[in-house]
Amino acid sequence: MTTEYETRYAIGQQEAKGYDTQALRDAFLADKLMQPGKVYWIYSHYERFMVGGAVPTDKPLSLESLDALKSGCFTSRREVGVINVGGAGTIEVDETVYSLAKGEALYIGAGEHNVTFHSDAADAPACFYLNSAPAHASYPCKKVGLDDANVLHLGSPETANERDIYQLIINGVVETCQLQMGLTRLYPGSVWNTMPAHQHDRRNEVYFYLDVPEGQAVSHFMGEPQETRHIFVQNHQAVLSPPWSIHCGCGTANYAFIWGMAGENLDYDDMDKFPASELR
Repeated sequence: MTTEYETRYAIGQQEAKGYDTQALRDAFLADKLMQPGKVYWIYSHYERFMVGGAVPTDKPLSLESLDALKSGCFTSRREVGVINVGGAGTIEVDETVYSLAKGEALYIGAGEHNVTFHSDAADAPACFYLNSAPAHASYPCKKVGLDDANVLHLGSPETANERDIYQLIINGVVETCQLQMGLTRLYPGSVWNTMPAHQHDRRNEVYFYLDVPEGQAVSHFMGEPQETRHIFVQNHQAVLSPPWSIHCGCGTANYAFIWGMAGENLDYDDMDKFPASELR
């Protein structure tokens, strides 16, 4: 099979308080998204948000519907966001072909679309990172390059969190129903990806880590502000962050991550912040 998926049910904060390390990883870590020659999905019950990966090698891969969707076409009632984190590749949506270099994004609106993923070279395959959310309307497909993104420069060397935030699939750049995605890249010498830590009580968020150097790792912090937990992650792994959980992270070297969100609104700044002095 070239398409596989698993289901993750929602976990409450009271349950998570009793989890050991392995239970936390089983519930919130996505550690096998990028599998050569496969499309792999996690169907999450947080906002019915889906996170996945497609890695075409010597053959193209199709975006196939899943039993869980009860739909003949994956995009019948869903929008999809794609960011390439590997070699150069193309995505064919119906009869339109979009070329995506590393870091470039494609928004695919809801509709009866035929979607196919291709790599330019099998020995340097594209790694298409996928997010999907239910859609109440159909908006046009749109490619977004790094030059098209809205870029925020935040942090400083003094607080070890100097970073550029590329808002790729976000209100004001692309018209979407609820999906938002972007890429944050830390500067050399900076390791903290999000400070102050915050919650999105009106939506979920998923963090996908990339360009983590070999032998290095990122400690992703989650949990309630007064009851935090951590999960160590490697390159091309993600953490599902429930609405009740904070999210931030610190690496043993600089790295990048992709954030994806869906929920009640499209306000990027809709968050509840918690300064470091308040965390426990």
